[in-house]
Amino acid sequence: MRLPEKLDRAFYARRTTTVARQLLGCTLVHAEPGGLVRRARIVETEAYLGAHDLAAHSSKGRTARTEAMFGPPGHAYMFLIYGAHWCFNIVTEPEGKPCAVLIRAAVPLENADGHLSGPGALSRGLHLNARHYAMDLCGDVLFIERRAARRPRVVMSPRVNVDYAGEWVAKPLRFSIDQEPAVSRPRPFRIERAPAARGSVGGPRSTG
Repeated sequence: MRLPEKLDRAFYARRTTTVARQLLGCTLVHAEPGGLVRRARIVETEAYLGAHDLAAHSSKGRTARTEAMFGPPGHAYMFLIYGAHWCFNIVTEPEGKPCAVLIRAAVPLENADGHLSGPGALSRGLHLNARHYAMDLCGDVLFIERRAARRPRVVMSPRVNVDYAGEWVAKPLRFSIDQEPAVSRPRPFRIERAPAARGSVGGPRSTG
């Protein structure tokens, strides 16, 4: 039996939207001390595109909080919301370009506590917190395995809870697996262009 392939640094060093899309269907693994392994299949992500993206934390500059975002790709960026819930992000693109992908939802596969729909629930269920800030995702504690199944159909929609981000509010930077019940609320809607008229150039926008 062929073992799952762990994603390498080169996977994360690419365009953030590409990484966000291609993480769908991959397996997030947390191997805790003592041998307990928690596993979940990623079904929803959001892309944050760096200092010019008003919804990204890095748009406020390089701080103690955002330092990991400015570092090398393939590391964890953890942040706390509402003073209670940790959110797990993956640093992307070359070092110095502060981009990241937020993992919003996953399907529990092994040893997850409760549902994983929503970034706070995901971190809680997989026991991810401040200890994992800046952790190398190419190591043996926290990592992601390449998806074994064929590429899923992807729905693109605006990100959640970024009403402060001006023109960035409506940009379709949320990616989820179509018809997947574990995707968090509010349920995403598909972003597509209308089909082109017969004989014209172009056609529907692919979401796969």
